[in-house]
Amino acid sequence: MTAEPLSSSNHVHDAGEAGQPFARRAWMYRPHSVGPIKIPAYASPPFQLGLVSFVCFMCPGMFNAVQGLGGGGQFSATTSNNSNVALYSTFSVVGFFAGTFANRMGIKLSLSLGGLGYFIYIASYLSYNHNRNAGFPIFAGALLGVCAGLLWCAQGAIMMSYPPEASKGRYISWFWMIFNLGAVLGSLIPLSQNINSSSGAVNDGTYIGFMVLTFVGAALAWCLVDARHVQRADGSHVVLMKHPTWQSELMGLYETLKSDTWVILLFPMFLASNWFYTYQFNGVNLAKFNVRTRALNGVLYWSSQIIGAYVFGYALDSRVRRSIRARGAWAALFVITMAIWGGGYAWQKQYTRPEVSAEGYVKMDWTTSGYVGPMFLYMFYGFYDAAWQTCVYWFMGALTNNGRKLANFAGFYKGIQSAGAAIIFRIDALEAPYMNEFASCWGLLAGSLLIALPLILMKVRDTVPLEDDIKFSDESIEEVMPTLRREAHDEKVH
Repeated sequence: MTAEPLSSSNHVHDAGEAGQPFARRAWMYRPHSVGPIKIPAYASPPFQLGLVSFVCFMCPGMFNAVQGLGGGGQFSATTSNNSNVALYSTFSVVGFFAGTFANRMGIKLSLSLGGLGYFIYIASYLSYNHNRNAGFPIFAGALLGVCAGLLWCAQGAIMMSYPPEASKGRYISWFWMIFNLGAVLGSLIPLSQNINSSSGAVNDGTYIGFMVLTFVGAALAWCLVDARHVQRADGSHVVLMKHPTWQSELMGLYETLKSDTWVILLFPMFLASNWFYTYQFNGVNLAKFNVRTRALNGVLYWSSQIIGAYVFGYALDSRVRRSIRARGAWAALFVITMAIWGGGYAWQKQYTRPEVSAEGYVKMDWTTSGYVGPMFLYMFYGFYDAAWQTCVYWFMGALTNNGRKLANFAGFYKGIQSAGAAIIFRIDALEAPYMNEFASCWGLLAGSLLIALPLILMKVRDTVPLEDDIKFSDESIEEVMPTLRREAHDEKVH
């Protein structure tokens, strides 16, 4: 079976698509209503983004729930750290070049293979619960790095290229809210399984529940339509490549960096975007709380991400000029970086790694006096993560609307992000002081914002002309322009 390329773009309005083939696909472009509820057309960007969101809800969402337990739900973070080093090492390499693979292989195959990687990864922890064979989680982590690179690249390209310019913030927030709802519900599984337990590790039922959901997510990816069939409300189509080849997509990676060199200023923000997870999950949640409280913290953390994505996503689509919105988003990120991580510094001063690792140390429970303060700090960490990720995706989406180029941007993002995660997981595996890990998080976040500022000030335009987007494609303006503009163009020609 061959997959439709992500970059394929033989649109439904092409002459070769007329007649019976179009009639068979017409159902994809009809919206429906169920009572007062309006359902977008199947091939519309909102519906397709919803499907991708639910794939990530069930796959990376469940992965995040496991990671949020600290140490992958095990007694010690060592096995989980080693697995994650393998994961993010392969992810960093494959992710950086994933735009090439996703453009050539297609979104459905990329997303489905990614989902299977998450299934095998969680299965390795179920195995570890019984045989303590650390090799399987490490192998599964390396495999997941390859699969996740494909999944996240395809997801990023869809999320940034399918919506019209005026709606990119909302689309990003919709995805992030649905995706993190998966982590919220995923965190409820270990919470319900371990609510009466104060032990250190989760039971088999937790992992089995996660495995079922990740497998369903991998299968759901095949319900997507090919990118060439997606049509926006104004009749416009995604700017892609009609005839991608491995050679054209490898060259496209180089051409992206050549034409958009300024994107390099976002690379430190990419590096920082997953760096803090290790400290938050292992240095805070695992270090200080027992298993049922860690599960509750996970529910609150991912719930706060939903709030953060909503607030920032909708603010980014306000009616103010886009260049002004970009500067406001940068300023907001800088302020909350100082405020939230300043609070984190006050908390981190209260304990050290040797103290919480000592034999007989009693971890905090939600019934322990003083739990409310760190609970809210952990919630603010979740809010901050969603704000950061939403803004980074929006900044990339503000630079271009070209789906092929955005697939490469997403690959750069996930590759560099994963390189950072591999580094910090290794640092944690070497048992660096928690205060050192905290300082690296805060410093990297603040420093990367300063480095990105020139791009925000000089390269985010109020709109990107269609003529600029077409330059990185083998399509014509007539093939992708909105319906009304296309009809006016046809009348002018004739």
